[in-house]
Amino acid sequence: MTERLMLLDTASLYFRAFFGVPDRAKAPDGSSVNAARGLLDIIAKLVTLYRPSQLVACWDDDWRPQWRVDLIPGYKAHRVVEQIADAPDVEEVPDALQQQIPLIREALGVLGIPIIGAAEHEADDVIGTLATRASLPVDIVTGDRDLFQLVDDGRDVRVIYTARGMSNLEIVTDETVVAKYGVLPSQYADFATLRGDASDGLPGVKGVGEKTAATLLLSHGDLAGIRAAAEEGQLTATAARRFAEASDYLDVAPTVVKVATDLDISAPGVVLAELDDAARDAAEAFAERWNLGSSMTRALGALASAGNAG
Repeated sequence: MTERLMLLDTASLYFRAFFGVPDRAKAPDGSSVNAARGLLDIIAKLVTLYRPSQLVACWDDDWRPQWRVDLIPGYKAHRVVEQIADAPDVEEVPDALQQQIPLIREALGVLGIPIIGAAEHEADDVIGTLATRASLPVDIVTGDRDLFQLVDDGRDVRVIYTARGMSNLEIVTDETVVAKYGVLPSQYADFATLRGDASDGLPGVKGVGEKTAATLLLSHGDLAGIRAAAEEGQLTATAARRFAEASDYLDVAPTVVKVATDLDISAPGVVLAELDDAARDAAEAFAERWNLGSSMTRALGALASAGNAG
């Protein structure tokens, strides 16, 4: 088995599981377990298909960090259901999913899958740091295009993109990003800044869509080069005016859009392996207690297969 680190954008995956798995099977107490079951099935599939030697569940310790909000107050604002002083705001999450999040963390724990988060940072930042520092090839599993900025063929960092569903997984490499957007992964954060993203509350530059953003980056290299060209009269008068009007946004947006790569965290280096008898018994008992059934069985089987392959 080739050594490879797989980094899960865990919230992205358990949201997908919650909305993709029918809420029919229940725990004995009547609570929903579809997201937990679905996430276990996702993990089983990923481990079976891509054979990582290490697996880390990256966590949103703060899904909307205040330092990003301070720069762009509208950042993810439409997802906030309650603002809390001195603590992360409460995100709009269906009650039936919110109740499963502790169960999901416990399920990952019984499987021996490390969970890593960082105070005042999103899972994207955890992924950015671990992927940048990794000494082995990396697979990032996410449905979030923002993480395309981390793709790097030279370092063998790729994204396994889940947006089209677990039956239509897409491996994103340098070539994929260029083909889709006309920019290099190293330009993707500037591309996203220019284009904007309504789902994250980023307005972008008026009149600049994906094609225009790609054309500008092709001509001027990066956001700084584009802004310099606008100031020096190298763009049309309309484009120059729009960049001048967006100046305050462009001063801060790159810091918001770019994922952190320098957090004080590290991958634990835990190698995927079949659980020992005691750990397996504990996992099976946990699955029986919460009616996780065949989903836990498949996850255990995938881990066993990965360990035996190593």
